[in-house]
Amino acid sequence: MSVLTRTADVDAPPTGAAGAPRRRNRRSWGSHVFLAFLVLYFVLPLWFLVVASTKSGGGLFNSPNGALWFGDGFALFDNLRTLFTYNDGIYLRWLGNSLLYAVGGGVGATVLAVLAGYAFAKFDFPGRRLTFALLLGAVMVPMTALVIPTFVMLSEVQMTNTVWAVVLPSMLSPFGVYLMRVYCADAVPDELLDAARMDGAGEFRVFRQVALPLMRPAVVTVLLLSVVGTWNNYFLPLAVLSDSQLFPVTVGINLWQGLAGANNGGGVSLYTLIIVGSLVSILPLIAAFLGLQKYWQGGLSIGSLK
Repeated sequence: MSVLTRTADVDAPPTGAAGAPRRRNRRSWGSHVFLAFLVLYFVLPLWFLVVASTKSGGGLFNSPNGALWFGDGFALFDNLRTLFTYNDGIYLRWLGNSLLYAVGGGVGATVLAVLAGYAFAKFDFPGRRLTFALLLGAVMVPMTALVIPTFVMLSEVQMTNTVWAVVLPSMLSPFGVYLMRVYCADAVPDELLDAARMDGAGEFRVFRQVALPLMRPAVVTVLLLSVVGTWNNYFLPLAVLSDSQLFPVTVGINLWQGLAGANNGGGVSLYTLIIVGSLVSILPLIAAFLGLQKYWQGGLSIGSLK
């Protein structure tokens, strides 16, 4: 074999090596298309909500520019004024109720989840495994399946049609307890707790000054999940509340939708109020996520370092 032949054999790329970049490019292109589809899937309803909120009652259904683009006029501020003054400002009452239920239920669920998760992770007590197994079983049960039993129990203690009928059930979060237990078991070293105890710190001080700061990312996660879940809850308030003054915004908007379908809006385009009210109702959740974003990033950083 000549020198030129051996050189050509050495310099020739391996079989299939040239096609590897093409395959990677195809996979990358497919991933970008899939991600773009997901972004469009989630952003498009929000875009429609923003655009529709700027239209008047007539332009909502007969816009010359289509449903996904702005109309000839800009009626957002007029729609907001009508929303906040319709029926003596009942929407503001519903919004305040949602805030009360979300804060009360979310904070309560977070406190209970933090305490229970810390106990499951760091204390050995009789029946711990059985109790945690029951907790995992409770995670699998959908909350809608518990609405009727909850309503029956609240009726027995004369607590239906009250604020507590929504707040108390919202304070129970089996998934929050599970999440805190898993996170605390990894993020809080036992050696650090033992060192604090040897320095004379009591159990409450060990929890408050040593464990709780390390659990902050998970605490914020559970808080956000609980607040969002309570804010978006519809079936439970619908079942336990009958006074429209106690309705959260989810049930209130559905009430307007029923009235709009029955053409009983009192001369006001309830469909416009439904659209604008839906837009306003998601603004507090967006603000909460943006305000607590740094804690989410901190939690991701801790997880990556482990």
